[in-house]
Amino acid sequence: MLGEKMPQTYANHSRIVPLFHFAVFGLLVVNLLYRLYVVVRYFGWGTLIDALLAVALVLFASSVRTFDTRLQDRIIRLEMRLRLARLLPPDLHPRIHELRPGQLIALRFAPDAEVPGLVDEIFAGRLTKSSEIKQRIKTWEPDYFRV
Repeated sequence: MLGEKMPQTYANHSRIVPLFHFAVFGLLVVNLLYRLYVVVRYFGWGTLIDALLAVALVLFASSVRTFDTRLQDRIIRLEMRLRLARLLPPDLHPRIHELRPGQLIALRFAPDAEVPGLVDEIFAGRLTKSSEIKQRIKTWEPDYFRV
């Protein structure tokens, strides 16, 4: 039905925002290429300033994307530490801080019932990469708010 979200899985959980990734960023890159062409073809202080501004706009757009995902990662790390304190046995609580940010973010997609087993495997060294953790999840918990 219209408005329903597609079920999220490991295969489709990464997010592309067409308006940003293709329209905004794409137009900024096209503008940059054109401004570089103009500065090479018709060099002058005005064309050089235009090219530098185009570079700055592309860097700004990249930074905005990086800033929002890093902030969201920090929030997810906090959320997961609180969740792990609730789900893990007390003897593992002192080890929660050993989990790397990527591991915490990957665990976000696991349901409560699977989290303790996945954490045991991480601490045992059998799971290290976030992709391995995500692939091991049996029942995917979607995160439709991820940027």
